[in-house]
Amino acid sequence: MTDDHLDRLIRDVDPYRPEIIKRLAGADEQLLEEIMSTPKPDSVPARPLRRTLVRRLAGPAAAAAAVAGIVVASSVWSTPPDDRYAGPTGLPGVGTAAISGRELDLKAAQQHPRLLIDEPGWNATSVYGFAEESGTIEFRNGDRSLEMNWYPDEQYQDYYDDRLQVSRPEATTVADRPASVFTYSENDMSAMREPQDGTFVEVRTGGNWTRATFDGILTHVIKVDAESFLDALPPEIVTPGDVREEAARILADLPSPPGFDVSVLDNAGANDPYQFGAAVAGRVTCDWIAEWIRADSAGDTQAVEQAAAALRSSHRWKVLHDMNDEGDYPEVVWEIADQVADGDVPRSYQESLGC
Repeated sequence: MTDDHLDRLIRDVDPYRPEIIKRLAGADEQLLEEIMSTPKPDSVPARPLRRTLVRRLAGPAAAAAAVAGIVVASSVWSTPPDDRYAGPTGLPGVGTAAISGRELDLKAAQQHPRLLIDEPGWNATSVYGFAEESGTIEFRNGDRSLEMNWYPDEQYQDYYDDRLQVSRPEATTVADRPASVFTYSENDMSAMREPQDGTFVEVRTGGNWTRATFDGILTHVIKVDAESFLDALPPEIVTPGDVREEAARILADLPSPPGFDVSVLDNAGANDPYQFGAAVAGRVTCDWIAEWIRADSAGDTQAVEQAAAALRSSHRWKVLHDMNDEGDYPEVVWEIADQVADGDVPRSYQESLGC
């Protein structure tokens, strides 16, 4: 990708570009109306909503790099690859017990390191991962932030050895557990907490810090029970108990791919609105791309046109416009959706969208 192309990608994110309106005129608009008239489901996908890719696309530089890889690798597939995304997995086995939203939240939180900052002024502003083996929670207070990243305990030694290339470790304690401080610069430090309960946590500074203020805040990091951790999350964080309602709200504005399964609640962890919106919009986009590939391979011209119309409509999805000021995931969706609608399926679309 050239610099000019990248500049164009970032600039051309207006959903009401003339070429988009032109594309949605006539037959495409009719097809989209038919798609959108399909009754909307009122629950969420049966499959966990993946967030690994979304993390990498949360910032402008990462999204731009991802799109660069997309365009370079782009090509037209005459038939789908063997490892293509196959669409929703369907309902769980008969007899799966339904549990309340709060119970789902507690179950997820029990697998989390559950570290909080016990000092006034600190608030959780971003959460992703949560119920997964790796994740992040970020706290902010004025011009300072503290990011807590957790990983499986078997990765601890590799991370520790890597940090030895940063600086000499200095012993400290984080939430009653031994930890090592590594210094990147005078205001950029991290503390690696030794593994506990299957995970280890690295606490990393951001913003206006000194070593003294970092040492001070580490004495206020505490480990809490699941109830206390959930109560400390801001209301906008989408926890497992919120997923059904929040997904239905987002999906009401999106065309439903054929066979899109939103009939059961899966433990999708907890996410801030940006991460959750990207997961839901990404899933719908992935399913429409899978449908386009299937229809193209089968020679089903009508289904190809329907999938293309749905993908082009992504420029009008409210969830993507709500996200656009915060990160570049919407631009990635729009770039890929336009390419597929025009008959060019990027080989790396699954990785780029988090399919």
